[in-house]
Amino acid sequence: DVQLQASGGGLVRPGGSLTLSCAASGFTFKDSTIGWFRQVPGKAREGISCISNRDGSKYSADSVEDRFAISSDSAKNSVYLHINSLQPEDTAVYYCAAVVLPLIGLQPNIYDYWGQGTQVTVSS
Repeated sequence: DVQLQASGGGLVRPGGSLTLSCAASGFTFKDSTIGWFRQVPGKAREGISCISNRDGSKYSADSVEDRFAISSDSAKNSVYLHINSLQPEDTAVYYCAAVVLPLIGLQPNIYDYWGQGTQVTVSS
């Protein structure tokens, strides 16, 4: 079975940092593209960044600042999202998603598999 396990969320003070992890199993990791998305209640899911595990190429949304950095570790079948200088508006549920095709992009409908999400709350 395909599984995407997102973890690393929590309560962080403004200005802090987090690294979210997405552990993947059940498919050939090196053939996949994995993306990070976030969603707040009442709003559409927002794509943040994605990485192709075929060639390491990355794509980020225009709205994403340099505070977000995506990386991948094929030895651990995991993709990470490091977020610096967290702000209250970064509060959301963060999801990772995977597609096992030579695609890269942040349209949610290209992704076949989704993790359960991890809550990030930025508050003093």
